Amino acid sequence: MPTAILTQPDLRVRLTSERLEVYGPDPATGEETLLRPIPLHDLERVVAGEDVHFTSPALAELLRRGIPVQIFSWQGRYLGGFLPALQPAGQTRLRQYQRTLDPAFALPIARRIVAAKLYNQRRVLQRLHAGRPQQEPPEPAATLTRQTIDRLDGLFTPVRQAGTLDELRGFEGLATACYYQAWATFLPAEFPFERRSTRPPLNPVNACISFAATLLYSEATAFCHAHGLDPALGTLHAPDDGRWSLALDLIEPFRPALVEALALDLFSHRILNHDHFESRDGGCFLNPDGRRKFFLQYERRMERQFLSEAVGHRTTIRQQLEQQAVMFKTALENPDSFEPFLIN
Repeated sequence: MPTAILTQPDLRVRLTSERLEVYGPDPATGEETLLRPIPLHDLERVVAGEDVHFTSPALAELLRRGIPVQIFSWQGRYLGGFLPALQPAGQTRLRQYQRTLDPAFALPIARRIVAAKLYNQRRVLQRLHAGRPQQEPPEPAATLTRQTIDRLDGLFTPVRQAGTLDELRGFEGLATACYYQAWATFLPAEFPFERRSTRPPLNPVNACISFAATLLYSEATAFCHAHGLDPALGTLHAPDDGRWSLALDLIEPFRPALVEALALDLFSHRILNHDHFESRDGGCFLNPDGRRKFFLQYERRMERQFLSEAVGHRTTIRQQLEQQAVMFKTALENPDSFEPFLIN
């Protein structure tokens, strides 16, 4: 069990020997009872709702074993978490500060990130297009997808030759807008997606994209901290107060393979329906039951092993996400060593 997901209200988590014991109301009697023991030896992270209670010994043992804890509000908003004590990394961070301010370092790294995201967007559309029944003449959605793949192909050269970060961000925005337009044609008709909307998301598809991106972002932030990096200092995303710009950089190539692919699966396979969403605060959000289903599918996709052609061995998306932080740290001294995530 790499991840323990504790979202049921009023859970109490205690430490007993080499395991966590999760207590909560018995569904039949309402009395507190042991719901599940969780061995600590194979646990890698804990995701918990804000009304889950941890005893101090339980929390201390999680941190002692290097197991981070992520806390979400009852509305599904990421509040923060507990990270194990980190080793001082003054030299690494000083080097990162110097490199981030150097356009000769920041621009080539950002170009590679955008090129990898562009490659993964095109690859996702190619796979989806190959699985779509072919008709003569082609239906409009199929024609749009083919045209979008060709348009994405044409953006590789401008991305690799972009002379400024602002120019590069413009190409990234153009590619993503084109990609979403074609990607949306693969969604079921009852879940339309006209455009990307955030803060708040305005429909179920946007709600799922935002929630998956939030989970991915929180994991990337933790990996940056764990490897001595300052997650606030990015290249593609300019450093700014209130966000972890490096974490945003590192997750960009993973969005097509994890965020959009997961959202498409959830709706195409009827895992989620309209009953799993609620309207509040001017937007559309997953409700508690929807988040439980979402967490399960997110974990399955993050931990699913695959043979990566890029790295030459079996791996998982979560392992590759951490590897991005490791490679970025190495790139502070050897920029050519940074290779963003690519799907097969």
